[in-house]
Amino acid sequence: MGAGHDHGHTHGGPPPTGTAALAYQGRLRIALTITLSVMVVEIVGGVLADSLALIADAAHMATDAVGLAMALLAIHFANRPAALNGQNRTFGFARAEILAALANCLLLLGVGGYLVYEAVERFITPAETKGGLAIVFALVGLVANMVSLSLLVRGQKESLNVRGAYLEVVADALGSVTVLISAGIILATDWQPADPIASLVIGLMIVPRTWKLLRETLNVLLEAAPKGVDMGEVRAHIVALPGVEDLHDLHAWTITSGMPVLSAHVVVSRDVLDAVGHEKMLHALQGCLGDHFDVEHCTFQLEPVGHAEHEAKLCH
Repeated sequence: MGAGHDHGHTHGGPPPTGTAALAYQGRLRIALTITLSVMVVEIVGGVLADSLALIADAAHMATDAVGLAMALLAIHFANRPAALNGQNRTFGFARAEILAALANCLLLLGVGGYLVYEAVERFITPAETKGGLAIVFALVGLVANMVSLSLLVRGQKESLNVRGAYLEVVADALGSVTVLISAGIILATDWQPADPIASLVIGLMIVPRTWKLLRETLNVLLEAAPKGVDMGEVRAHIVALPGVEDLHDLHAWTITSGMPVLSAHVVVSRDVLDAVGHEKMLHALQGCLGDHFDVEHCTFQLEPVGHAEHEAKLCH
């Protein structure tokens, strides 16, 4: 842009308090400890009871532990001090949390597929499952999962990274319930197919929630507009401000959960381009976005009518 025409109003980088997931770092650590402990208990129980459903749930908890560890690692990198990120990483490693959510999705889908495969194998090669033992160990797993869910339920609404970890624990809790049901059926009727059926159900229950999280994660990585932000309404609000003639190069995206970003070239009348009018317009634009659309990290370029004709075509 030529001198005198490139005017900006920028609020960049992570918020001073860190990303949305940072507040739940301690709770994720507790959930990870619980998950690892129950995983060991369920492996022992699955071997003693010869229960595929219990072993499957333990295997799922092992992947959940990996998922929780990835979420914690992503929070660590996303909230490192700016001085450690290097000059070329203007948003630091905030996007690491989204990558962790994506990795959790892939992990969950892999576990779901594996459990379905193992269930089919158990139909082909049946085994005797001890229902009483399976119930005891499944109850331990369920209680532990409910504690972890209570720790993460609020954070999953605010962060995709925490939601990925939360869904791991949800799948575990559903798995424990399914094991309890199948073990109860075996204990009451000695109908052994209940165990592989339970394993199959666990695998299938993982997919829908994981697919939804995967779509949201990919939307962030593909820099779609932040969830809940209607770009048509944003445009209408900005154009309606006194002194605004037109708007172009309007872009909005999300760096990580809780960090939506917007940039726009705002065409204004020439009387707005003096020092006082310039400042008033920037405050009006910032207030418009912050009050109506919860987008605080904004960059605006104010320009006179006709300026867009001199911009490089790559800007449009």
